[in-house]
Amino acid sequence: MGKPQRRFGKEFEVEAVHLVETSGRTKREIARDLGIGLSTLRRWLDKRRERAREAPPPERQEDMAVELKRLRRENEILRQEREILKRAATFFAKEGVRPDRHRSEGTAER
Repeated sequence: MGKPQRRFGKEFEVEAVHLVETSGRTKREIARDLGIGLSTLRRWLDKRRERAREAPPPERQEDMAVELKRLRRENEILRQEREILKRAATFFAKEGVRPDRHRSEGTAER
């Protein structure tokens, strides 16, 4: 049987990756000093790099936040307009008013 698999907390993983990125020491030295396998440290580094590639850059995040705010406001306006149109449709349905499709000026008839 092999060694039992150890579990490391997320904070430990983040700190190990931070050491590799900032200390100037080799991965092998850091892995040895932390008591972890070199392959484990490499896997953590790969995960970190993959997440960094997937995340938009900070300036893009600001643009996205502004766009999201604009779209939410636009969505709210469209919902309000839809409600107004629904009420108007209900009103005209009760009144028996139909649009006259034969007149060019678009007036309603009873």
